Amino acid sequence: MTRATRWALVAGVLVLGLIVAFLPRLSDRSPSAPAPDLSGARAAAALAPCPSGSGEVPTLTGVTAPCLGDGSTVDLGHALAGHTTLVNVWATWCEPCKTELPVLDGYAARPGAARVLTVQVAGVPGEGLALLTHLGVHLPVVYDGTGTTGPVSAALKVPPALPASFLVTADGQVRFISNPRIFVNADQVSAAVEAR
Repeated sequence: MTRATRWALVAGVLVLGLIVAFLPRLSDRSPSAPAPDLSGARAAAALAPCPSGSGEVPTLTGVTAPCLGDGSTVDLGHALAGHTTLVNVWATWCEPCKTELPVLDGYAARPGAARVLTVQVAGVPGEGLALLTHLGVHLPVVYDGTGTTGPVSAALKVPPALPASFLVTADGQVRFISNPRIFVNADQVSAAVEAR
């Protein structure tokens, strides 16, 4: 074994070790552990109910996620059909998300606003509920799993940088909102929704 080969092998082992060390754990609970009781956190967050509906959004056909407000399962393909809805994907570790969520909450309170549904990715539901309580945000939220590749994120093709917003039109079309990438005021949200 040459000296260069040994160094390459050592470097490869170190890189692999770093990757393993920094990968998030999929769960801190064993598979048989009971789900945590979120009733107190849900009551404190006082989230709006998750949407329901009929019809079909083709991009979201068969995509389900738990509603953080009450724990029910939401079929997003049906729930978002027939209404214009702004879908915002966020995570508790995302600093721009913490700024944008109150902006979306303010927009949703405006008369004539489109529906807003937020999607928590990464982290655990209790962390998301605590953040929303802290921010005073009461938007409906579905939980997309502990990673960033849950079924909702996969269906929407969420980019790696968060937050990410999508407009689902009443006729079932889904469009990624790239301008602006992050909302800083409710007028920007209105303009993005009206630009459909």
